[in-house]
Amino acid sequence: MDIDPEEHTDEHDDRGYQPSSEIDPATLPAALRSLELLDDPYLSMQATNLGMVDMFCMSLEDQLLATYWATDRTPVMDATFVSAQSQMWIFAAYELLRTWRQRAKDSIKWAENGGLPTKIADLSKDVGFLHTGRLMRAAQLERLLAEPARVDKLREDLRRIHMPYARMHFLRIALAKHEVSGRKNAIAYAPGYGRINMWCGAIDFELSNGRYILGNINRRDIANDIRSIMLNPDPPSPEHLAEFDAFMKGPPGGSEA
Repeated sequence: MDIDPEEHTDEHDDRGYQPSSEIDPATLPAALRSLELLDDPYLSMQATNLGMVDMFCMSLEDQLLATYWATDRTPVMDATFVSAQSQMWIFAAYELLRTWRQRAKDSIKWAENGGLPTKIADLSKDVGFLHTGRLMRAAQLERLLAEPARVDKLREDLRRIHMPYARMHFLRIALAKHEVSGRKNAIAYAPGYGRINMWCGAIDFELSNGRYILGNINRRDIANDIRSIMLNPDPPSPEHLAEFDAFMKGPPGGSEA
């Protein structure tokens, strides 16, 4: 295969994948920390870890794609390693956002039903030793109680992260549980199988809902989604999110157990 590297690079840019060398390593952790309640130092450390490993994975993806174009064949061992690292990163990103979403939803519930003072008192009580984790959580809830606008920010942040998280959740169920998200006993089609994305080198995984293919997604897509949090100040409307959720469910009867 005769390939013009410059021509390929131009097409690469047109497809929306920014060269990894131009990506600021601090952007992904900063985007995560922009979410209300993710100033928790321990969640913040996980955001830092994700950012560091994201840069490592991008270097692997770049090398994988370069090797593919240079040899015109798939370097199987390299692709397998990139796939393994990609899946581990996706699992870690999912768990961080899952934890944050649960805290956000609980905090909103307590704010709405008047339960914040009770929860703050419970977290602040003497447990026989200095439990910094409980005290930091109490301090966060105290800020929500004192500044109701922070609760509104939580609601907006949940809408802002809804679509990236939903795609990640759909993929995580297939990769980790070999099932179709939202369909009990539905067996996933070829979970873990992926192909090299010809524009960024990440491993494309298929989002399939039984007989229907909803699209492809890779680790780089997910990282870009997270980085874009700070670039989209206005969260999607409830109507937009409802349309997205309907699409992710797929046509009726689309999955087979």
